[in-house]
Amino acid sequence: MRIGLMGAGRIGQVHAGSLAADPRVGELAVTDLSPARATAAAAQAGGTTLPTVAKLLDWSPDAVVIAAPTDTHAELIMRCCARGVPVFCEKPCVTDQDAARRLVDQVGACGVPVQVGFQRRFDPGYRRGHQDVRSGALGDLRRVHMVTADPAPPPAAYVAVSGGIHRDCQIHDFDVLRWVTGREVVEVFATGINRGADYIGAAGDVDEAAVLLTLDDGSIVTMQASRYNGAGYDVRMELAGTEATIAVGLDSQVPLRPVEPASLGNPERAWSSFLDRFAAAYRAEIAAFLTMVEQSGPSPCTVDDARRALLIADAVTASRRARRPVPVGEPVSAPAGLGTS
Repeated sequence: MRIGLMGAGRIGQVHAGSLAADPRVGELAVTDLSPARATAAAAQAGGTTLPTVAKLLDWSPDAVVIAAPTDTHAELIMRCCARGVPVFCEKPCVTDQDAARRLVDQVGACGVPVQVGFQRRFDPGYRRGHQDVRSGALGDLRRVHMVTADPAPPPAAYVAVSGGIHRDCQIHDFDVLRWVTGREVVEVFATGINRGADYIGAAGDVDEAAVLLTLDDGSIVTMQASRYNGAGYDVRMELAGTEATIAVGLDSQVPLRPVEPASLGNPERAWSSFLDRFAAAYRAEIAAFLTMVEQSGPSPCTVDDARRALLIADAVTASRRARRPVPVGEPVSAPAGLGTS
């Protein structure tokens, strides 16, 4: 297959590596606003560079991977769809609900498959959680607990346009919660505080957050998020049912130190970042995208899935600011900007 890569920053380089390793990719062309970045990514992947998006589309790719700046995602998706080219696009596709609804309608009208990059759906642990919930192995699901904790915050310039911890960081939790449980979030209640760098508070954001969510079957979900988990990168999901309880992420590199004798975790080998923890998942999501293109199959993570995760994130942000429960879908004022991670 001939694959185009739009964007050669940090995550674009990760995808370039995944594409280079897949034998189904016969040719790869890379474009980026920075010729130097495009050249570096192409060299890493054994591909070629093209100077513009227009030139890349004229190259007639079989599919395109979009890892360009966030504010270009919707336009690039539609330019590809207009050519009938299947798309993989990093999250977020858009930054507000009106734009999200328009994009869902436009992509649906084109009939071109679009996969959004929520990589946790392709992590073996989350996939096992999905399987156990759907098979009934847990009995009736009653409680879920989730943690996403970064060892250090992103830089000030990123935080200023990220849209906040709920839209930038926890949006992965919101998406994988829907996917694993098969349920929708109906109400949220959130709190948070800025205890670290002043630039986080200056952006209207927090670096420690806790969220209570209610699912449409009455199941209760608690979530924690942190920008200052010094022990390492910590992402976990506990699923408790009437018959069994399982945990995703309690592996040998979880940054937890038991106080009782146990074999859990090894802080000396803790995960360093999301790129480290989800390296295999990033490869798997690109492999799934290529399979979707090959087989003309359905998208494993649609633009509407991304819209629904954003809807939850906006409700959580509004709840934290208003200090009250917020029904998901209630009109809210969304924060400006949203970065790609």
